[in-house]
Amino acid sequence: MATGAPADVHFLGVRHHSPACARLVARTIAAVEPAYVLVEGPADLNDRLDELLLGHELPIAVFTAYRAGGHRHASWSPFCDYSPEWVALTAGRRAGAEVRFIDLPAWHPAFAHRDNRYADAEQRYAEVVERLCATYAVDNVDTLWDHLFEVAPPDGLAERLAAYFDLLRGESDAGADDTAREAYMARWVRAARARAGGRPVLVVTGGFHRPALVRLAAAGDPGPADGWPEVPAPAEGATARSYLVPYSFRRLDAFDGYQSGMPSPEYYQRLFTDGPQRAADGLVETVVGRLRERRQQVSTADLIAARAMAAGLARLRGHPHPARADVLDGLVSALVTDALEQRLPWTARGRLPAGTHPAVVEMVAALGGERSGRLHPDTPLPPLVHDVAAELDRHGIDLRGDVRLDLTDPADLARSRLLHRLRVLGVPGHVRERGPALGAAPELTERWTARPDDERLAVLIEAGGHGPTVVDAAAAHVEERAGNLGGDVDGLAELLFDAALCGLREHSGRALEAITRAVGGAGRLAPLGRALAAVLALWRHDVLLGSAGDAGLGAAIVAAVRRTLWLVEGIHGAGAAEPGRLAALVALRDAVRHAGPALGIDPAPTLATAARVAADPAAPPDLRGAALGLRWSLGAGAEPARAVRAMAAPGTLGDWLAGLFALAREQVVGGERELLDVLDTLFGELTGHDFLLALPALRQAFSWFPPREREAIAGHLLTRRGTTGSARSLLRLPVDPMLVASSRALDAEVDALLACEGLDREGSRR
Repeated sequence: MATGAPADVHFLGVRHHSPACARLVARTIAAVEPAYVLVEGPADLNDRLDELLLGHELPIAVFTAYRAGGHRHASWSPFCDYSPEWVALTAGRRAGAEVRFIDLPAWHPAFAHRDNRYADAEQRYAEVVERLCATYAVDNVDTLWDHLFEVAPPDGLAERLAAYFDLLRGESDAGADDTAREAYMARWVRAARARAGGRPVLVVTGGFHRPALVRLAAAGDPGPADGWPEVPAPAEGATARSYLVPYSFRRLDAFDGYQSGMPSPEYYQRLFTDGPQRAADGLVETVVGRLRERRQQVSTADLIAARAMAAGLARLRGHPHPARADVLDGLVSALVTDALEQRLPWTARGRLPAGTHPAVVEMVAALGGERSGRLHPDTPLPPLVHDVAAELDRHGIDLRGDVRLDLTDPADLARSRLLHRLRVLGVPGHVRERGPALGAAPELTERWTARPDDERLAVLIEAGGHGPTVVDAAAAHVEERAGNLGGDVDGLAELLFDAALCGLREHSGRALEAITRAVGGAGRLAPLGRALAAVLALWRHDVLLGSAGDAGLGAAIVAAVRRTLWLVEGIHGAGAAEPGRLAALVALRDAVRHAGPALGIDPAPTLATAARVAADPAAPPDLRGAALGLRWSLGAGAEPARAVRAMAAPGTLGDWLAGLFALAREQVVGGERELLDVLDTLFGELTGHDFLLALPALRQAFSWFPPREREAIAGHLLTRRGTTGSARSLLRLPVDPMLVASSRALDAEVDALLACEGLDREGSRR
């Protein structure tokens, strides 16, 4: 237990975003009339407290972006009306106290693994919380907290909070991050005592820190009476910027992924402003209203039953007023008649799982609320916000209107690049419905649909951590993504395409270097092939996007070709055809064919590797066929009509042909079509059983041909038989070909069995 607090210092340990703690802070300030109110929060914001207290509509947050070399970290310190820290700042200032944040800045290494300053310590000390939940027979820490503090009588609240947090902290040592923070906060407490000259000092921090601060405040040198602890500054070359951003209840809600504090912010907002009984009644009415809006049948009797059930559960659980879980359990009992396959979400933490009952989803949504904060008009904003507004105005883009662009028009291309830069930064406002896509046919137009979003300003401010202009911010984001993707060749290819769409050719060097390194160490053929196809398309075709013929893309193509050849020769074993690895060999063929002369890619190693794989009995059939098709498509000797006879077994023929057709489709349907004649003969020689065995793989193999080429093949077969008719009709059977083949095989088996017994189809003896 923490003991020995100085008589002139009052320590209030709180839970972040707790109405009960917020009210306690206000009462304590009124009763104590402190000279200083010290609050857990970023000390580097002390010279901007006037900005923080301008008169914003809450919730808001302090957003901090830190960059050091290639490392970037972002964090938030959120505030709502019922945050104890916010009440300490506002009530303290109204009472004439000097208010100060006393914690380390958000960019400090102590916060390196935390996105939210106000993360609950209960998550770090779950064992104690689990014992308390078992003792009080409740599901989780949120229900426990409500039971002990939110709906409990306010008498003795400070003492109960101290006991709770002392038990939570116990005698164990905190981690290095918490230890550093507590040592720093204790210096502020000692400095405030020295300056106060015996007048009261109030310290409001997370309850987990309270025991350590009580102990540390009485120890150590308080420092000069006129000085405060030095605020750490970022290392040379690093930058840290903090801005206020609008926040929302959706982002605060633990059910929507918020990593700390109280869930259901709309409920706790009402609890703070209206008290527990009115909050419970209002919640029931809101849930019923939402369900009725969605045309769910909820009668007045159901409403009465829900309230009665909540009140009964509250009495059963010893609550003077219904708590959050009482209200929710009462609503479920009265309104949900189906069997629930999942546990109720308020019995645990985290996002709603898939398949949650629709009525339960509405209950959680009603408790979460839809409130969004709004900054005061005088709030300073990062340069990016002003730059984006100016760029949108300069390009004539209205956030309320749809945008149609002709990418061959230089003015429209510039508009497209601006919209793409905002897209990669995650800034809402417009959603692209149509336009160029990675690996797709060239598209020369774009269509963007206006999509207003209340969180647009918040996202823009947060994106300001990447840079002061939209070009700088998008370029920094591209570089950061390149570093985070590591060896993900698929992701890096998409990133290169994004950089091209954004017009950031001169800023995509790191992405190009990353993808060149990644393809050199790629271990899977299919992702490597997709990346090669994407990079090759940018290098060949995108004069429009400014990437055609780019030397960096060329280096990536060369590296991908070498790695593909190395991987192909190492694949062995049986198995069905894999379209992904066949597509990789298609990309290899196209790279050698279309980029080889310009990039100095010698086709000899490709042809030699293909010859070895085609003849390797340990290689999968589809790769052997693809290797032969690769040589054939590049103009080397192949003799496919001869090779196919060696692969004519029913279990391998279709897979081998899939590889061949994937790489040499044009050669198969062009010229003398000798291979088609050989295949026609081979298929005719198959027994019904063997044909049925081969048919699935054969269907996959012929799917590489587009409809017109399949029709040409069918016409050739009709001509070969001297038959006239519609080739197209052969491609459109009224039933599934597998059903036809299996039926014919069954007929053959029946005939064979009858013949064995000396019977004919009518059952007569022959």
